[in-house]
Amino acid sequence: MSHQEQPKLLISALGLDVGSKRIGVAGCDGTGLIATGITTIERRSFKQDVEQFQQIVCDRQVQVLVIGLPYSMDGSLGFQARYVQKFATRLAQALNLPVEYVDERLTSFQAEQLLIAENRSPSRNKGLIDRKAAALILQQWLDTKRSLSGRSVAAVQD
Repeated sequence: MSHQEQPKLLISALGLDVGSKRIGVAGCDGTGLIATGITTIERRSFKQDVEQFQQIVCDRQVQVLVIGLPYSMDGSLGFQARYVQKFATRLAQALNLPVEYVDERLTSFQAEQLLIAENRSPSRNKGLIDRKAAALILQQWLDTKRSLSGRSVAAVQD
């Protein structure tokens, strides 16, 4: 077999870690293998949030939003998760993009641990934590997508 690449369906996705003050944003490289933090959006008004996202979506030709949903430890959707879902639905409608959710119970904690391992102070690097958490959310989604693409039938969750 020659070394020619099989044409793959590449998807440009944005990973979001939605908080009440900031939204961590991550994107993936052209291969759809690696997620990296892009920016942290300081939340002002919904209109201004949307404007900032429109620019990113346009620049990166984003096709789907991947949003971390903070499930409770028992697996239920609490107040915070419902707040994120409501925001995500509005944002997806405003940007005319589909939205997919990822269980992000431990991503902020993991992001803080990564910072501590780099000898950086979590309290002084909140925006960086949000970006790293968004990258972890998107990475989880990319990995799941990749493992499913090997199968003929993908399970779809409501």
